Amino acid sequence: MKPAAPAPTDHAEWLATLDRLTDGLLAARNADGHWDGELSSSALSTAVAIIALTLVDRSRSRAAYGALVGGGAAWLIRTQNADGGWGDTTDSPGNVSTTALCWAALTIAGTDDPPCAAALGRARDWMRRAAGDLGPRALAETISRRYGRDRTFSVPILTVLALAGLLDGDEQRADGSDDEPRAAAGNLRAPGAGDGLPGGAGGVIGSGWRHVPQLPFELAAVPPSWYRWLRLPVVSYALPALIAIGQARHRQRPTRNPLTRLVRQASRKHTLRRLEAIQPRGGGFLEATPLTSFVVMSLVAAGESTHPVVERGVAFLARSVRADGSWPIDTNLATWVTTLGINALARRPDWADLLRPAERSALSRWLLDQQYREPHVYTDADPGGWAWTDLPGGVPDADDTPGALLALHALGADEPAHREAACAGIGWLLDLQNADGGIPTFCRGWGALPFDRSSPDLTAHTLRAWTAWRRLLPDTLRTRTERATTRAVRFLEKAQRPDGSWIPLWFGNQGAPDEANPVYGTARVIEGLAALPEAEAIPASEQRAARWLVDVQGDGGGWGGTPGVSPSIEETALAVSALATFGRLPRAAVVQGIDEAVAGGIRWLVDVTDGGRQAPATPIGLYFAKLWYSEKLYPWTFALGALAAVRNANLRY
Repeated sequence: MKPAAPAPTDHAEWLATLDRLTDGLLAARNADGHWDGELSSSALSTAVAIIALTLVDRSRSRAAYGALVGGGAAWLIRTQNADGGWGDTTDSPGNVSTTALCWAALTIAGTDDPPCAAALGRARDWMRRAAGDLGPRALAETISRRYGRDRTFSVPILTVLALAGLLDGDEQRADGSDDEPRAAAGNLRAPGAGDGLPGGAGGVIGSGWRHVPQLPFELAAVPPSWYRWLRLPVVSYALPALIAIGQARHRQRPTRNPLTRLVRQASRKHTLRRLEAIQPRGGGFLEATPLTSFVVMSLVAAGESTHPVVERGVAFLARSVRADGSWPIDTNLATWVTTLGINALARRPDWADLLRPAERSALSRWLLDQQYREPHVYTDADPGGWAWTDLPGGVPDADDTPGALLALHALGADEPAHREAACAGIGWLLDLQNADGGIPTFCRGWGALPFDRSSPDLTAHTLRAWTAWRRLLPDTLRTRTERATTRAVRFLEKAQRPDGSWIPLWFGNQGAPDEANPVYGTARVIEGLAALPEAEAIPASEQRAARWLVDVQGDGGGWGGTPGVSPSIEETALAVSALATFGRLPRAAVVQGIDEAVAGGIRWLVDVTDGGRQAPATPIGLYFAKLWYSEKLYPWTFALGALAAVRNANLRY
């Protein structure tokens, strides 16, 4: 049963909710006039950060970071789930990756006091249930199975377990293809040899490295333009991990193949120079605590504990810790949440009155300053794109670039500086488009693994940006955009699932059986397609998608990421926004129930936000390698955008 439409007297109530959400969002700006947001604290980030800091300290026979390590370990113990596991956020159920890393962190960096010992016992019990037993092979297979062919995250986790001695055992050498193990962690003594690291379950010390696949770090020595052809076992953003973890594995357990070993040994210095060259000046790769920590600990294991990359990485980790002892997965999403804020506010018919001219100018200048003006040293991306953050670790991508283009259009499409930036950004997206017509995240052609493939949500976001700016583009660029639009629409037709939905890349739902979020994906694609001129639209696909969204609405009026899961502000707002935007088009008339669904969604949003006075966040963000996060501003911007879309469409509920 679908929810009944709210009474007419509720109209004033949801308009008041819209105003309160607007006031709350405007109040969340920083002193410079844009938004920083606030990412959830991460057990995974905290675990790998304290491992990296501990190994650096031990390699130098000191305890310079003891306070940070102790604070992080205490935070992990406090936030352990009742069942003994850890999820990526404090609102997440336990998962095998995060629990394994927290288990390793407390093994390496914990103490002998009762709270730590009890937490370790609960973690072991959780891992035993997840893997069947705690033997090295069972653990390695469980981790590898979670990520399949993509080694971007499975190999780092296995590396951590090897460093902790948790993959050691008395197993016989698997195939004789490797040399005997070396002492763990480079300059450190072997685990259990007096440095405080455990020795595993007994047997050969350091034997756990046999369960860590060798990453071909030597391939990083080739020119960056070759990467797309090499079909690397990691995604495009993981080059630092490829180099650092590959070198650690090579040092700890080099191959017996003399030619391969010679090539790897010869490429060590060159690839280390490459790693140093692509490290941002702030020290944090992608501004991400997990990736930076994996690089630091792996370089220690490779015998490079005093390398400049380690020094800068450790400085980044020390700066990034929070007052409660935890670390987030990334420093901030400032560019992303700022464009979300602008684009949500811009849906209000009166939005020009919400910001003073000086405030709008400050936002424009700030956004223009975030556009990349030269090739990116990390991914070799051409100039013209935007990253998610204003910090040096960002990488231009195909979600933040359309968001910035739409925000600049809202701030003033006739501004010459905005038009110039838009031409560069649109050209950047055109050059990124894959052969299948879809848009990937970072790099064209790296399509072997999921996070480098074309994605419906990114493609739809790009369509909105292209369509918004198209009439203002120079003739040649406009023609290119029209052709690319046709190809992108064709990709979306092919990517639509039989039930009418689309699956996004960068968002999911941790309560769904497959962790997918078709509500997010479908809502984003509907909005992208709704922006197209009538002659370019694909009504049949849009109508199937809208029917699907209407049909999967919960009885209470909200939406979760997929049928049968708990609703959230973020997902409900996106569904309401998409249906309201599509519902005003003539081609939506054949879809029954749109008005009723939007009305029920509005009622749910008004109730759950207490009339716009609160907006608790839900972990629907899906970061690199299946890491969940929530962002404080997502529910505010999404709910505001939804109610503004309804008002802007002149719909009364």
